[in-house]
Formats: sequence, structure tokens, C-alpha cells
Amino acid sequence: MRATTLTSALLPLSVNARDIVFPPVAGVESEQFLLGQPNKIDITTGSQFSGLTTFARIPYVNCFVDNEAESTPYDIAILGAPFDTGVTARPGARYGPGGIRLGSRRIQGWNIYTEQNVFESWAKLVDCGDAPLTWLDNTVALKQLDLAHKVVSSRATNSTDHGRTPRIVTLGGDHTTTLSALRSTYEHFGPVSVIHFDSHIDTWDPKVLGGGISHYAGVNHGTFLHLAHEEGLIHNNSIHVGIRAPLNRGKGDIRNDVRCGFSTIKARDLDRLGVAGVVEEIKSRVGNSKVYISVDIDVLDPAFAPATGTAEPGGLTTRELLTILDSLRGLPIIGADVVEVAPIYDTAAETTTLAAAEVAHSLLGLMVHTPLAN
Repeated sequence: MRATTLTSALLPLSVNARDIVFPPVAGVESEQFLLGQPNKIDITTGSQFSGLTTFARIPYVNCFVDNEAESTPYDIAILGAPFDTGVTARPGARYGPGGIRLGSRRIQGWNIYTEQNVFESWAKLVDCGDAPLTWLDNTVALKQLDLAHKVVSSRATNSTDHGRTPRIVTLGGDHTTTLSALRSTYEHFGPVSVIHFDSHIDTWDPKVLGGGISHYAGVNHGTFLHLAHEEGLIHNNSIHVGIRAPLNRGKGDIRNDVRCGFSTIKARDLDRLGVAGVVEEIKSRVGNSKVYISVDIDVLDPAFAPATGTAEPGGLTTRELLTILDSLRGLPIIGADVVEVAPIYDTAAETTTLAAAEVAHSLLGLMVHTPLAN
């Protein structure tokens, strides 16, 4: 029996394996592979199901390996934070980064609302994969995430005219992971104003949410903004958007929240203010400060994002959230995240991961629209 190569076995009999054009190597144009023969078949189809599953199919770079990362400068990096042992309700957000990437496969091209294509702009976008985190010790895992942010943000930028510090969009993971991101932005930019989209305030004192059992228990997804304030990472002109969850101590929690530097736009305030009013209030609050945007997917109503750890009825629609985000163009966004996506609770239609991927797309759009000064 005649031996058959794998390549030829997979092709129609009328096609010669030598007539297939594979993706070109760096520095070599695909036309050079055609060799003047017009009947060649180009395998570079841009299929959303081919290759590694990176965010929106942007290039993967192992940002934690010196020789590879140093040879690939980038302006904005996607970083996964597979951590979910800081939750007080349903776990599962450790699978969020992978779920969001799967939800992003359809994202590409020109945005009809912003009239922008973030993938063909001045910014080189890369996906650094997930930070290598232990799942057995929260304290160690968060130190690992601190280091991962430090490494990813310390690389050279590709477009030095638009800033010399790469910006990071983190895919969570539970909301505890934002603490590491804020520690990283503080090293490069100093304190920032936080625009916090969430149904929960997340400024609870660790003695209140964590029970004062231990320092370990007190660092969780409902206390990280309190800890960020105590560490001096954030300005006193930060703001919550979409709050509607019950409080533990009522006015005591509100007083601590104000002390931590936050004002609040509640979910139902949107009915009164409208989207334009919400955007105006956000911009007025943060002023000219450098801004970090954190989006807990539970800011959306469970009808639009059921796959989250602590779902709260009465939230924003996906359209409202995306419109608010896109309207923040012009603010100097130095970092951002989408967190609390737990794909195991999603519908078969991947409702939550699709929404989270589109949120991340909007966050990239804000960064590309407003480059940072050197």
C-alpha cells in the first residue's frame, strides 16, 4: 500500500498540497509564497476557530519569559487572573479568563458606534495568557498576581510616542484581583480615581466582611477597595456605578464608603438621570485624574449576566453599560478589568461571556482613543 502523508490525506484529490499558502513568517510577505502561480490556496482565512484562543484572536506573547517578551514590545496587554477563592458566594470565576476569551472570538473589525478599529490602531495589542497562580493559598496567589502585573507592565511599549508604560486589561477572576492591578498602576502612575461598576460597594471593612477571623479571611472580593484606600492607591474622587445590593451595617457601611473616597450612582438612578446624566456625573466626579475602570459583570441584571458569583436583580442592561463605557472616551484610562465571570453558571448561549468580552472590547477602545503622555 502506498504511504500517504497527513497533509495530502486531508485535502481534496484535485488539490496539490504544494498549492496551499500557509501564514507567512515574520518579515516575509504572503505574496512571496505564491511564486507567481494564481491557483494557490491561501489557508490564512482568519477563522475564529483556528489557533490558540486568545482575546479577539490577538497575538499571544509569553510576557513572563524575558527573551520572548523583550523582543515583542506592546502597548496594551490582556492578562488573565484565574483566582476565585476570595468570594463570599458562588465560586467559579477562576474559569472567567478562558470564558471571556471564548466569548471574544466574534470580535473584530470596525466598531459601528465608536467608528474605531482597536485592532488596527497605533496600539500593539497582545494577550499574555493567564498569570500562574496557586489555587491553595490566597496570600501566595495574590503575591504572584502582584508580581505578574509588575512584570507585564514593566515591558517596553511598541509606540513610545503614546506612553512608555504598557496598560493592562485584566480578565478575572473574582474582584479581589483588582487589588493587585491597583498596586501595579500606583507604581507607575501614583494614586488613581476608580470608576467601579458593580452591584456591591466592595469597600467593606475586613472586620465586617471576613468577620475579623484573620487577615487571610479579610482580604476578599468585598474588601479590596477598602484595602486599596488604606494603602493609598486611590484618590478620594472615585465613584461606584450600579450599586443595589444590601449593606451589612447600613449607614455605617455608607460612612466607611465615603471615607474610602467614593460617591455612588445606584442602579435605579439610571431611570432618573438617563445614560447622559450618569456619564456627566462620572466625568464630573473624576475630573482630570488618571482613571482605573473596574467592571464587575454583576453590575448587569442577571437576565443579561447570570454567570456570576453574587447576582443581584435590578441591574443595568448590556446596552446601557456599553453605552456608558463608550461615552467615557477622553478620560486617561491607565488600567481596567472585567471580573466575576463564572462560566459554569452561564446559559447555553454564553450570554455572560459574550457580554464580558464586549465590555473588554470597549475598555480597549477607551485606551486606544486616549493615548497616555510619556
